[in-house]
Amino acid sequence: KRPRTRQNPQAGPKNRNRMIEAMTTHSPHPDPGEPNPHHKDYLLISGRANRPLAEKIAHHLGLTLAETSIKTFPDGEMFTEIKDNVRGRKVFVIQPIAPPANDSLMELLVILDALRRSSAAEIAAVTPYYGYARQDRKTEPRTPITAKLVADLIHCAGANRLLTLDLHAGQIQGFFNIPVDNLFAAPVFVHDIKTLFAQDSPMVVSPDVGGVVRARALAKRIGGELAIIDKRRARSSASKVMNVIGDPRDRHCILIDDIADSAGTIVNAAHALKQSGARTVRAYVSHGVLSPGACQRLEDSVLEEFIVTDSMDIARHAPEFPKKTKKIRVLSITALLAQAIDNIARYRSVSFLFDHYNPPLL
Repeated sequence: KRPRTRQNPQAGPKNRNRMIEAMTTHSPHPDPGEPNPHHKDYLLISGRANRPLAEKIAHHLGLTLAETSIKTFPDGEMFTEIKDNVRGRKVFVIQPIAPPANDSLMELLVILDALRRSSAAEIAAVTPYYGYARQDRKTEPRTPITAKLVADLIHCAGANRLLTLDLHAGQIQGFFNIPVDNLFAAPVFVHDIKTLFAQDSPMVVSPDVGGVVRARALAKRIGGELAIIDKRRARSSASKVMNVIGDPRDRHCILIDDIADSAGTIVNAAHALKQSGARTVRAYVSHGVLSPGACQRLEDSVLEEFIVTDSMDIARHAPEFPKKTKKIRVLSITALLAQAIDNIARYRSVSFLFDHYNPPLL
C-alpha cells in the first residue's frame, strides 16, 4: 500500500471557502455604501500655515497630528521630516496656500514630496484656501495662468487628491488631473444666518456680477431675495460702486463673497446699500486674506459684522486682527472639513455635504 501522507489543511473545500470569505471581507477597496472597519487607519499632517485648524480637525476626528519637523533655513529654503511611518497609509496634508502664499505653497510641496518618497499609499492635499486662484485666465497678453501652474505643482509633488473650500472659479477643478473635492462654506453660513434672523428674511446681495451664482444659491437656501451691486474696477485693487440692482430699503442685507483681500469691494458695497436705505448690512466671506489696512477699513465701515471662516489663520498673517477691529467674527469649518476627510477615507460620498450638512455646535 502507498504510505499515507499528511493532507494540506487548506486543501479542503470548507477551508478554501473560508479563505475566499476572508479575502473578500478584508478587501482594501470596500463597497462605498458599507462602513470600512479600518477607516481610522489614516494620518493627518499639518503644515505651519494654519496649525490651529489642523489641531481642531484632528481633535474632532479623535486623532492626533502626525509628528513632523519643518524648518526654514536662513536662506529661506524649506525642509521637512516626517517622524511617523507612512508606508502604505492614507495621509491628509492640511495646508492652505495662505499669506505668505509662496512660503505656504513651497511648504506644501515639500511635505507632499517627502510623503511620496516615503511610500505613502494615498496623499490628499487639504488646502481650505487655494492661493493664486484669482490668476485663472489670461486677462492681458503675455501673462501666466498661475492657478494652473499651482495645480501642476501639487500633482507632480505627489498629491493624489485635492480637498478645498470655495474655489474662486469652479473651472479650476479642470486644471487638475486628479480628483478635486470643492466644498462650500454656504451650509455653515446658512446655519449662522438662520440663527441671527430667526424671524426675518434678509436680502442676499452679491458685491459684483461675478458672484451672482453664489449669492443666488445662498438666497435660495434661506428663502431670501437677491440684489446685485454693479461696480467698475479701475485697477486690480480698487473698485467703484455704480448702481444697486434691487430694493434694499428697510431690509437686513447679507453681502456674500469668497475672498476679502483689501476689503474695499465689501466696504464700498455696504456703503452703497446703506445709502439705498438698508437697515443693517453684514458680510459673509469664505476666505479672509485681509492684507495690511483691511482690518482698519472694516472697522471704519458701516458694516455691522464681518463674518469669515477659519480657512486661514488670520491672526498669523494679519497682526491687526483682533487689535484694530471688533467687527470681525470667525466661523469654524472644522466639522465640515473633518467630515469630508473621514468620508474620503471611508470611500463615502462627499457631495452629500453640499446640501445635507448640518454643522454641529463647536
